[in-house]
Amino acid sequence: MPQSQTLKNHARVDSLHHPSILILVLNVLVAIIWAFVSHGPGLPLRLWLVIVSAALVVSSLRARTNPLRVQDRIIRLEEQLRYQTLLSPSQLAASRTLPLPSLIALRFAPDSELSTLLDRTLRENLTPKQIKQAISAWRPDVHRV
Repeated sequence: MPQSQTLKNHARVDSLHHPSILILVLNVLVAIIWAFVSHGPGLPLRLWLVIVSAALVVSSLRARTNPLRVQDRIIRLEEQLRYQTLLSPSQLAASRTLPLPSLIALRFAPDSELSTLLDRTLRENLTPKQIKQAISAWRPDVHRV
């Protein structure tokens, strides 16, 4: 990820995750087809392969989503600490009503824009995409997984 970050280049995509999920889903489909098209002995084994194939898909998805959930919680904590130093007590109290996706979007706002953008977000109920579009000087987050 480049050090200079903008709305257009801030998203991270795991280039290996999507192809591997596709392969695992195809594996489930092949196992299902093989289990029900194939005749003769061995049906319990073929059904077991369907179950194992499905478990691999679930495990792979969980292996990607669980770290992202933890990362979101860490971002929330970091932003709460940042808010304590930058916001007024009334803004700090109001910021606690923000949904997590909005709080995550606000992390890209520099310290100089945070107060104004937070007030606008609360007043206009901005979506995370609208929050990111409203940022004029992007604060990069290059460590997100």
